[in-house]
Amino acid sequence: MKNLLILFSIITISLSSCIKDDIIEDFVEPTIRLMTTPDTIVVGSQFKFEFSYFNNIGIQEDISPLWSSSDDSIITIDQTGLATAIQRGSSVISVSYSNGDIDITESFVVNVGEVFVEAPDGRFGRIATTSSYLLEGDFEIIEHDGGITINIFENYRASTALPGLYVYLTNNISTVSGAYQIGPVEVFEGTHSYQLDGVGINDYSHILYFCKPFNVKVGDAEIQ
Repeated sequence: MKNLLILFSIITISLSSCIKDDIIEDFVEPTIRLMTTPDTIVVGSQFKFEFSYFNNIGIQEDISPLWSSSDDSIITIDQTGLATAIQRGSSVISVSYSNGDIDITESFVVNVGEVFVEAPDGRFGRIATTSSYLLEGDFEIIEHDGGITINIFENYRASTALPGLYVYLTNNISTVSGAYQIGPVEVFEGTHSYQLDGVGINDYSHILYFCKPFNVKVGDAEIQ
């Protein structure tokens, strides 16, 4: 009987320790994310810009946005996102969406020159705890053929006290619903990597750490 009481106490402490962490609402700000943003396109060429729209719970939806160029003498763009480079120079390309409740715009500078120049490779960020448990470290995300690689750096540390700590990619840091499950956390200190096939470098906005048995958030990182 004594052993049962001890076991019950351990489970109760673990459960309350996990559940006491902040639980926040499911709402996030809707966003338009550009999936293709070259630095420079070639005079006389065309380039198709692609985007994704994520609604107020971080789920991707189909919308019909408005595209515009700040200088049509440099770059023109139609409402499918197809841009035509007219002459050397720079123009601000904008993609906007409004439905009465939502009014968002994403803008970026595109140059026109003699040589095509891709946007800088890679994204990065810093993992931080949102709970009482240790979780910290920097990372980078780079593209490979057919997917991405997430490289976690040497300064990474995570608590070993949590049962069932999992890592995800998500567009909503409040929930794992609709998130991409990378898998259980198996490394708790130092460098390691996740290679993910079929995932684009701009598909998600955050890395998310969850205590899976109790469905409680432990930490996150914005992908910049």
